[in-house]
Amino acid sequence: MARLTRDESQAVTRERLLQAAGDVVARDGYDGASVDRIADAAGYSKGAFYSNFSSKEDVLDHLLASHAGRDVTDLTEAMEGLEDVDALLDAVARWSDARAAELKWGLIAIEFLRRARRDGSLTDAQRHPFIEQWHDVGALLISRLFPGETPSVDPVDLGGIVLDLTYGGISVFLEANSAGQMVRQILAAFVVANEPRSEN
Repeated sequence: MARLTRDESQAVTRERLLQAAGDVVARDGYDGASVDRIADAAGYSKGAFYSNFSSKEDVLDHLLASHAGRDVTDLTEAMEGLEDVDALLDAVARWSDARAAELKWGLIAIEFLRRARRDGSLTDAQRHPFIEQWHDVGALLISRLFPGETPSVDPVDLGGIVLDLTYGGISVFLEANSAGQMVRQILAAFVVANEPRSEN
């Protein structure tokens, strides 16, 4: 097997550190996730960590930004080839449930943003990936659920509703409706509200 180039090796190191950062924060909480623990979980030294990231906040910033882009890609794939509205809603619900089951993403995002706001260090650059994610998910859902139409809901609002229910709630801990069920109900209501009304 050919040896990795320097760039390839560094890319592998970064990816392992990113994965470890998410796992450690999900396990130990934001305060318990030190650079030492992240590096150790990834199997590297602190020196390797600092050659890739400047701080714990930096690695989590990169982790969340990279994860945000996955939602549109994966949701697009989940709806691929589907035209029937019920089938599309079912696909979105399954995607939402699968994402909600990955508890760490919502926990990391909320804790990261809460801490940054408390410290007065929250910037537009940190907010932007989340707002862009809301917009892109909303725009995707509008394009698939309302083809050729202009519904009265803003893409950022629609994406925010779906992603907040998926990542930000406590539904995954409760034996009630799942995140996916609630997302499906909300989207179905939007579809019904946007249907042309027959004139009497």
